[in-house]
Amino acid sequence: MLFRPCIDIHNGQVKQIVGGSLLDAGDYAKENFVSNQDGGYYASLYRDAGLCGGHIILLNPASSEYYEPDVTQAKRALSAYPGGLMLGGGINETNAARFLDAGASHVIVTSYVFKDGEINFTNLNRIVREIGKERLVLDLSCRKKGDDYFIVTDRWQKFTNVKINTQILSELTSYCDEYLIHAVDVEGKASGIEQNLVSLLSDNQTCPMTYAGGVGSYEDLERLKELGKNQIDVTIGSALDLFGGNLEFDKILDICKK
Repeated sequence: MLFRPCIDIHNGQVKQIVGGSLLDAGDYAKENFVSNQDGGYYASLYRDAGLCGGHIILLNPASSEYYEPDVTQAKRALSAYPGGLMLGGGINETNAARFLDAGASHVIVTSYVFKDGEINFTNLNRIVREIGKERLVLDLSCRKKGDDYFIVTDRWQKFTNVKINTQILSELTSYCDEYLIHAVDVEGKASGIEQNLVSLLSDNQTCPMTYAGGVGSYEDLERLKELGKNQIDVTIGSALDLFGGNLEFDKILDICKK
């Protein structure tokens, strides 16, 4: 299991938020942590720790007055660690190359592909043709409805009809290099992982996967490692001491490396 670091950017600042609280209206989010440091600081820290495959997420939509300040923060991070970080948030075929040229190793896509409640294969094929599957990460961030998990889009505000299951996980592998999966219902709450989701992912691992959401203790991390059979990578935000939490960065790295 690898630790994949994160840099979440909202309203032009590096933050940790409660995922389900994010709203376009008023550029609102419930904040867990607002950093005094910029994106370049965190990227340099991750670079010096030898961590790769982390992700930068732009949390404001392109229509927001804060979008370009978000991009400025992201570019600072990419300049500090070129090729070491992925970038997501409002990515489509027209702007993907902009961020790859700025130093992102991959771009991360959700709403452009999971559109109007379904998988838009036209858009998916367009972006694959534009940048290649080897530089595309699909964000399968999801929320629970009944007994199942469904992909959510538009900054996690809208449910799609796309259920996380064996068929989808197998089918989409041919279009991307890996998956990023936020368990949105527990994202930013440090209240424990979505164990059923982790087990589902572990039983259907067809490409590299990174899980995010709910890790609030070292025991949560060990449980994720066990359920994920040491093959599902992890990112931790609000619970990490770098972002005001109680989990020590160095200890997290040690657990992941065991």
